[in-house]
Amino acid sequence: MPTKRRNRYVAIIEKIFLARWSPGATEITFVRPDIEDVATELGIALPRNIGDLLYSFRFRAELPPAIVETAEQGMEWVIEMQGRALYAFRQVPLNRIRPNENYSAIKIPDATPEVIRQYTQTDEQALLAVVRYNRLIDIFLGLTTFSLQNHLRTTVDGRGQIEIDELYVGIDREGRHYVIPVQAKGGSDQLSVVQAKQDAECCAQKYPSLVCLPIAVQFMTDDRIAMFLLKIEDDSILVREERHYLLVPGADIDPLDWGRSRILDAAP
Repeated sequence: MPTKRRNRYVAIIEKIFLARWSPGATEITFVRPDIEDVATELGIALPRNIGDLLYSFRFRAELPPAIVETAEQGMEWVIEMQGRALYAFRQVPLNRIRPNENYSAIKIPDATPEVIRQYTQTDEQALLAVVRYNRLIDIFLGLTTFSLQNHLRTTVDGRGQIEIDELYVGIDREGRHYVIPVQAKGGSDQLSVVQAKQDAECCAQKYPSLVCLPIAVQFMTDDRIAMFLLKIEDDSILVREERHYLLVPGADIDPLDWGRSRILDAAP
């Protein structure tokens, strides 16, 4: 984010938060028009897309230190939607979902059509396509899955309008059905528990009979793809499982690696 834009976004979000915060507070609500009011009070020119300020702090940039340092020990502030034009700062155990750099990568033969790689226009679009063509959801979960819809825009009770990056349905060996919302991020965007939670809430409302398995996927700087299986616990999102995959030509995969993996998995 350009420094100038970052500075004005920080000034506005700090003012909104600190004007409402008091020691011991774990949730602070505000409305979208508060952004315009504070900008006018501070003499700051807002961008045409006011929502970019909220998007930046929800999915791209860290909240400013003046906000972060007020959180209780072991907790972090996030910004959640609470309804149409209504938002809330809320404390949660985990805000960003970050790959563990120490994990080894599992090599997978790259099945992505070259024409797809040639014409995808965004990191997120490319990531969703790569995951789909290489059946990484199936490999990661051990299920047979099918892409139902991508960039699904819908509404969730108590949240307002949301967008799920891609929605899969899956079947296991016993015939049980699953719904799998996928959050994908590339570039400077960061995986967020906020989106994962609202995706899971959407699935609970629209597919109440299906087991929901929220997935987060991230491009890493070394071409690895980090995948996370998430779960809701005590109204918060936690990481249940993490795997890293590396797409390579089939000739680059050494079958001996499979044996080494089994030995490592069996080691005490």
